[in-house]
Amino acid sequence: MKLEVEVNNVSLYYNGFAALKDCSFRMESGKIYGLLGRNGAGKTSLLTLLASFRKVTEGFIEIGGEDPFENAKIMQHVAFHYETDYKEEWENVKGMLKNVERYRPYFDRDYALYLADRFKLPLKKPINKLSKGMQSALEVTMGLAARAPITIFDETYLGMDAPAREIFYQELLEDQTNHPRTMILSTHLVSEMDYLFDDVIMIDQGLFVLHEDYETLVSKGASITGPAEEADKFVSGMTQLNEQHLGNTKAIMVYGELDDARRSEAQRRGLEVGPISLQDLFIHLTSEEV
Repeated sequence: MKLEVEVNNVSLYYNGFAALKDCSFRMESGKIYGLLGRNGAGKTSLLTLLASFRKVTEGFIEIGGEDPFENAKIMQHVAFHYETDYKEEWENVKGMLKNVERYRPYFDRDYALYLADRFKLPLKKPINKLSKGMQSALEVTMGLAARAPITIFDETYLGMDAPAREIFYQELLEDQTNHPRTMILSTHLVSEMDYLFDDVIMIDQGLFVLHEDYETLVSKGASITGPAEEADKFVSGMTQLNEQHLGNTKAIMVYGELDDARRSEAQRRGLEVGPISLQDLFIHLTSEEV
C-alpha cells in the first residue's frame, strides 16, 4: 500500500509557544527519510502530528490524500515508535508481539520472531524486566515487523548498543528492499546513519530548513586539502565550515557547489577536492549563525 504525505504550512503551538512554524514538504512512498534537527528543533512535535497524536494548530497534513487525525482508516497504516517507559508493562515479549499483530494489518509474525532471535530478546520475560537496550530492540522489532506503509522511528534505537544498532540498520535496509514503505528516522546519530537515507529533511527551531535527496545535499559541500596558502586563496569568498591543520597542509570544509572550472583550478593549485559529510552540513545549516 502506497501512501504519500503532504505537510502544508503546518504550525503547532503549545500554550503560545510555536513548536513548528509554517512547515511544508512532501514525502513520496517507498523512501527512507532522515529527519534531522538539534535538540528542541521540533522533530518529535512534527512526528506526533504525522502519527495523529496531536492536531495541527494551523495548516494541514494529508496522508494518502486524507486528513489522518482521528481517521481510523489512515491511522492503522502509520506506526510511530519512540523511546517508551515500560516500567508498568508486565506483559512478556511474545504477548506484546501478539498484541501488535491484532491492529497492524501487514504484521509478519515469523519476521517478528526472527528479529527477536537476532536481538536475543527473551520471549517469556516481562518487558519491564528487560534492560533499556532490550526494550529499544523490542520497539524496533515491532516497528519493522508491522511493515506499516508509514513507519516512524523517533530515536527509538538510542538505548541499543553499537552491535544491536548495526543489526537494526542491516534489517531495515534489507526489509525495505523486500517490502518498500515510507520510513522516517529521526536521529542525532547523523554520521552513523547517513548511509541509510534516500532523502533528508532538516528543521531548526521549528522552521523547515530543507528537503533534498541525500546525494544532492552532500554534493553542496566539499573538502579542500593542500598547501595552506593555496587552500586559503582558493576558498576566499566561500562559506567555510571548519578547517584542520597538519604542518603546512590545511583541510578546509566549504559549503557551496564547485563547478568543473573551479575543480580544475583546484587541481592546478595542487589541491585535492573531496566530499563533505552530512554531519558537517547539518552542523552548519542548523548553527545559531544561520
